[in-house]
Amino acid sequence: MKFETRAIHDGQQPDAPTGAIVVPVYQTSTYQQEAVGRHRGYEYSRTDNPTRKALEVAIASLEEGKYGLAFASGVAATTAVFSLLQKGDHIIAGDDIYGGTYRLLEKVFTKWGIKTSYADIDNIDSFENAIQKDTKLIWTETPTNPLLKIVDIKKLSEIAHEKNILLAVDNTFASPYFQKPLLLGADIVVHSTTKYLAGHSDIIGGAIVTSDVKLYEDLKFYQNAAGAVPGPWDCWLVLRGIKTLALRMKEHEKNALYLADYLSRHSMIERVYYPGLKTYEQYELAKRQMDGFGGMISIELKGGFPAVEKFISGLKLFLLAESLGGVESLVCHPARMTHGSLPYDERMKRGIKDNLVRLSVGIENKIDLKNDLKNALSSL
Repeated sequence: MKFETRAIHDGQQPDAPTGAIVVPVYQTSTYQQEAVGRHRGYEYSRTDNPTRKALEVAIASLEEGKYGLAFASGVAATTAVFSLLQKGDHIIAGDDIYGGTYRLLEKVFTKWGIKTSYADIDNIDSFENAIQKDTKLIWTETPTNPLLKIVDIKKLSEIAHEKNILLAVDNTFASPYFQKPLLLGADIVVHSTTKYLAGHSDIIGGAIVTSDVKLYEDLKFYQNAAGAVPGPWDCWLVLRGIKTLALRMKEHEKNALYLADYLSRHSMIERVYYPGLKTYEQYELAKRQMDGFGGMISIELKGGFPAVEKFISGLKLFLLAESLGGVESLVCHPARMTHGSLPYDERMKRGIKDNLVRLSVGIENKIDLKNDLKNALSSL
């Protein structure tokens, strides 16, 4: 079946006892057992819950994977992947990553004796050059947050697998509608389901998908043991969201393409980061490995941070807020918001300047969004 059909049906069969066509919210902590040691598939909702199971099956299907696992947040899912490692192991991460992931690596897992090196996202060879004898995992985002850089997943998987290293890809910005890392060679895919999968800015959640049964078993053990699982209501909301994922992603991309073109020609914009622009350095790579370019745009404004403050204060439809991927448009200043956990020198080294603004383009009318940006830019 095609993506749109699977998004509505996989893992979401009518409820057996009632015939309800929408997966019920199984709001229960525990389940009656038939006898000691004999249950009907469910014992305790930290371990498994029917609503959560439906979501896990659905997300695995959308990513063309065999096994899905849902978590209480994207960071919880990321933590589960890093917890596959042991003291003394080494991670290679792309140098353009979400600030929360950097914080996790530098402030949490270093205490556990896990080391991290950062490879230049713009140079695929830098990942290979960073490999050490104890490297066990390569972690990357594509498109990256916040500079929308594209990593060649197929080449990176070849580099990783030649050395028996796992490759994990955060696919949050692209969504499974536009990119499927497992089909390109990744071992693990991670999502913040808070973003495009749920799509309505009303839940916090995360997910992992893999086709490797051993990885699944290890991650499933961690999920149950650590217990950072989403409640059934949050799972239900993500299930509702993914039913319209294909429709929403088309609108996000259509609006983003239109606005990126407009912004690329504006005199107050120094640079536009959007992989769908034909002038973008990695346009051909993005076109080759993705089925669309997504709804995220980053821009650098002329005039530094004072221009950023004035621009943001002039916006009416683009709301200043953390997060992304909802139906409404959002604006964010990465240096002081999503990537505020990076020290100043690290931000500068990675290109996260004070004049950088990130836009999560929603599904409002594109003319209204353009006029909102136009009015804000006119004040600079």
